[in-house]
Amino acid sequence: MTGVLALVLTAVVTAVTGYRWLRVAQVEHYLPGSVLLVASRWWSGLLVNGVIAGVAVAVLVLGPVGGFVSLLLVGIGPFGLPLVGRTSKIRPTRRMRTLAITWLVLQVAAVAFLTIGMGVPLSISGAVTAMGVPALIDLALLLLQPIENAVSARWAKRASQRLAEIDPTVVAITGSYGKTTTKALVAHLLSGSKSVLASPASWNNRAGLARAVNEQLAPGTEVFVAEMGTYGPGEIRDMCRWFPPQVSVITAIGPVHLERFGSLERTLTSKAEIVSGASHVVLNVDDERLAALAHRVTGSQDAPAPEVTVWRCSAVDPGADVAVIPGDDGSAQVRIHGAQAAEVATKDAAPTNLACAVAAALACGMNARDVSGRLSQPLPVPDHRLSRSTGAKGFTILDDTFNSNPAGALRALDALHTADGDGRRVVVTPGMVELGPLQDEANEAFAAASSEVASTLVVVGRTNRRALLRGAKIAGLETVTTHNREAAVEWVKATLGPGDTVLYENDLPDTYP
Repeated sequence: MTGVLALVLTAVVTAVTGYRWLRVAQVEHYLPGSVLLVASRWWSGLLVNGVIAGVAVAVLVLGPVGGFVSLLLVGIGPFGLPLVGRTSKIRPTRRMRTLAITWLVLQVAAVAFLTIGMGVPLSISGAVTAMGVPALIDLALLLLQPIENAVSARWAKRASQRLAEIDPTVVAITGSYGKTTTKALVAHLLSGSKSVLASPASWNNRAGLARAVNEQLAPGTEVFVAEMGTYGPGEIRDMCRWFPPQVSVITAIGPVHLERFGSLERTLTSKAEIVSGASHVVLNVDDERLAALAHRVTGSQDAPAPEVTVWRCSAVDPGADVAVIPGDDGSAQVRIHGAQAAEVATKDAAPTNLACAVAAALACGMNARDVSGRLSQPLPVPDHRLSRSTGAKGFTILDDTFNSNPAGALRALDALHTADGDGRRVVVTPGMVELGPLQDEANEAFAAASSEVASTLVVVGRTNRRALLRGAKIAGLETVTTHNREAAVEWVKATLGPGDTVLYENDLPDTYP
């Protein structure tokens, strides 16, 4: 009877735990190692979860009875991480089904090895392997990676062939931040005179770009604008092999995903892969690392780079190839090769993003007059990147929830400062993540900077709570804490009214505490 109960409880806890961590694997884009990273974040980040984990391990010394207790504890933990998902539910895709089957085989094998091969009581082996579910899912991801790469390569090959047949100019855009906004601006400028396809949403890896080409690239398309993201060296080089750009753009180098990259130098090396083979290279030279890259791409006087045009873009140097110089009146002057071309509202786009977009359009063959004409029209603002709306009770909403970098966060505070209305200014944020050793410092600084324009800081979740509260306390800023984004939204609805403005700065998936 005890054996049957142990078998049933092991099966139930394994199923529940597996479902939880398989969903995390999908949210984290099936990256090997990501599930263990999230698991450590939850088990060590909250005191209650640390206690549950400690007790679950300690009771194993009690034998089979301790195994039952441990199984129950593992099944309910980690406390606070949703099983079904608050922000993203599990999707039964082909890749998810393959991962689930592979993990289940590994899980059963681990239980069998401990129980049959090592003679460990089933309740104990079930508890131990249930604790190891995140590691076994990561192992499954690692084992499946070559297969998934082969599947992706097949679709990429088909997309490459289609791209060669239709033969559009390919504009590839990368950067630590500003990629999506710059992509939208390039498409806007070019669409006045050319047929343009921009990769949708954040389809910025090989699979996403292949899908965009295979499903949406129509005959007659003259320009394909491709956003390219990366978590490390080699990824952009691979994308450029399948989707070779004629025009390459790097918007900025910053600490976004620094936790994964390890250093800004490695970030630069990874992003700079995009310039290889391009005939036009567009760089934000206000970034000192990209200014140095511009010199390397151009080549020395003794060994100039053949047939490569470098477009230097700036928000401070009016003599740059393309400059967007902000003024004091909320507008900016757009200058092309030193000559004024247009005037735009600075709230519509970050100056360096717009400068890079103008340079990319010129590199694609547009003339300065046509670019100026497109700049006179309303510029696109991608969803959740400082997009503006009005709440039901009349307050202004600045939605910057898809931004998670220090530079963009400060720009959002500027937008909050200049927003219409003379009422309360509120910042709602979970803070910024994946900044490595700079994360606490960056969040503390952001909270302090918020005090200059906001009356209240609403801190969402626990991930950066201490750093944000510390920065707010130093600056004397009123704070409110909420467990999740939904609770923060309810607080805003209950508190704000006409004349007030709320800035939603960044949002995190529910894989963060």
